[in-house]
Amino acid sequence: MEMKIVFPGNKKVDAIYNDFRISTDQPAFGGGDGTAPAPFDLFLASLGTCAGIYVLGFCQQRSLPTEGIELTQRMDFDPVRRMISKVTLEINVPPTFPEKYHDALIKSASLCAVKKHMEEPPEFDIHTTVRDTAAA
Repeated sequence: MEMKIVFPGNKKVDAIYNDFRISTDQPAFGGGDGTAPAPFDLFLASLGTCAGIYVLGFCQQRSLPTEGIELTQRMDFDPVRRMISKVTLEINVPPTFPEKYHDALIKSASLCAVKKHMEEPPEFDIHTTVRDTAAA
């Protein structure tokens, strides 16, 4: 697995992965143009959307309607550490959604691969290499 990170200008940093370009930018107050989410925003969105795909899959496997279901993600920020200290995911279901599946929705959302990677983070190896410009 490989992802290329490129710098299209100003404070923009894009990732190219599996034929997709995932664009990021910094907000105007951070010197960017505000044309795309900041990288940390995408990280936070990956948590909620990953949980969401598991909730969606659970419902689709049981032919349960997904209309009216949405997840609300809240983040508590620790100003001392300057980091998110808690992420709360609330699965909002309509009154017609069968109550017998509420706990199963929570279990499904908890299977999120992004969450699992945060709980057991990978090892990081960050280094530089000199690119061969003749081969480019």
